[in-house]
Amino acid sequence: MKMTNGGNKIIYRLWAPLYDAVVGGFFLPGRKRSLEVLDLQPGERVLLIGIGTGADLPLLPEGVEAIGVDLSPDMLARARAKLPLPGRTVKLLEGDAQSALFEEKSFDAVILNLILSVIPDGRICLKMAMQALKDGGRAVIFDKFAPEGKSPSIVRKILNWFSTLFGTDITRRFGEIFVGCSGEVIREEASILKGMYRIILLRKIPPRVSVL
Repeated sequence: MKMTNGGNKIIYRLWAPLYDAVVGGFFLPGRKRSLEVLDLQPGERVLLIGIGTGADLPLLPEGVEAIGVDLSPDMLARARAKLPLPGRTVKLLEGDAQSALFEEKSFDAVILNLILSVIPDGRICLKMAMQALKDGGRAVIFDKFAPEGKSPSIVRKILNWFSTLFGTDITRRFGEIFVGCSGEVIREEASILKGMYRIILLRKIPPRVSVL
């Protein structure tokens, strides 16, 4: 089943009151590690794409300015209930991260936790995220990806039909999402479920200036 914005709004309306209690603890180690890898510093401006119920918000260090965006108003309502957070400036917005919601080069860092396997087009989402980053800025990804270099098995495809009913695609490969990305992978490590979930740190590469 193909992921769509309309379908995701329905799915995450149902998930909103249950998400933190059902899967919040399961994903917490990966979220914590992704923030450690990103290494945010006081004074930095960070964009959280697919912020959901705001599970990443309490993990932000003091002194940062954060903007969180999500398609689901029901998930955002749960995130707002976690505010205010001492020492952090946080603003939450409803929007589609497959579009250019922010000015180019306006963030020091981007957090993409558990969104590239959920949003209808992960490649466009990553492109928009990197566009919002300043040159040299960092983006961290915590998500599940299918193995590179081979097509998903029949079993995985069948399981994916069921997983999309719960709002996530288990057949996506990071390599396909990363194609054309204006960044470089500077760190990658296995995370929960024996590496089915991974943590990837990207750095935005400034465009090359041709010399005539």
